[in-house]
Amino acid sequence: MKELSEFLTLENLKSYGIVDMGLTTAPVPHTLSHYNDWVAQGKHGPLSYLEGDRQDKRQDLRHYFSEFKSSLVFLFSYADTKYALDEFYKSEESNGHKIAGYVLGFNGIDYHFEVKSRLEEIKAKLISLDPELPELKVELSLDIQPVLERDLALRAGLGWFGKNSMLINKREGSFLILGSLLLSKDYSHIVSEKKMETDHCGQCTRCIDACPTMAIEPESRSLIANKCISTFTIELFKEASAPAQMESAHGEIFGCDICQDVCPWNKRIFRKMIEVKSDLLQSPKNKFIIDFFLNRSVDEIISELNSLSNRAYQKLFFGTPLQRTGRVGLLKNLMFWKNLK
Repeated sequence: MKELSEFLTLENLKSYGIVDMGLTTAPVPHTLSHYNDWVAQGKHGPLSYLEGDRQDKRQDLRHYFSEFKSSLVFLFSYADTKYALDEFYKSEESNGHKIAGYVLGFNGIDYHFEVKSRLEEIKAKLISLDPELPELKVELSLDIQPVLERDLALRAGLGWFGKNSMLINKREGSFLILGSLLLSKDYSHIVSEKKMETDHCGQCTRCIDACPTMAIEPESRSLIANKCISTFTIELFKEASAPAQMESAHGEIFGCDICQDVCPWNKRIFRKMIEVKSDLLQSPKNKFIIDFFLNRSVDEIISELNSLSNRAYQKLFFGTPLQRTGRVGLLKNLMFWKNLK
């Protein structure tokens, strides 16, 4: 058991890109009623995967993993890459358009693949180190599973929900990807449960004030999906109407970081980043994405996308976050900005 305890330390897990970790034994989400009300009021908009059978499973972790006893929750940060990307936007190379920081945060690889791979490694190590019978069973959880992953991190004491609904970690901010391992054993004797973090937003309303489409509902700290630029640019794959007042945004063509960019907790982290790590943008996939979408004219990008078939686009961007929205979806986003000129 000593080996297992030594393995499950933050210092050791940093080699997997983990910046914070916690554990919870609570199977029921702390904010469950808030989630159910949000869906009942239709504020999830076109995000149908948040309703129906998958909503039912989100009511209790045991509905998804019946043998649940505890969960290890990990935070993976892409703040350094986001900082480098923001510096790129200030350069003459930038065409003025923006993508969500997480697109490049894992070397241009879709974080679902990258984080899943790291979780699989940790899972295998846990099973090999756990000496007690019955054998440990482990289920992976990312944001594609029917689990309220931000609430899981909340219960594990890893942060609080900002007014923009993002999980904010006091030390690491909100440019984070969450990944968890659901365990068939209670590991609270190995990893101590933390107290739930208190709210540190205070009277700040910067995220609310900055959102150009007024997608943030202040009272409930939730997003109205139909008004959210990320929903429009990522989740709507075909022609669709842009949220009202999107024209006053900052040229977003895939995702949106505006409400996180203005957050004092993120600005605090960026102030500590003295050196610009531009090499973080130089991986083959990152460089390809930047060259394709961020440092040439919109007309050139649209022309090339029009010359591609849907299949060719999928092949070109396979394994990247941009594969999800597809060629037609990206054209929709680019045409929105082109038509404003």
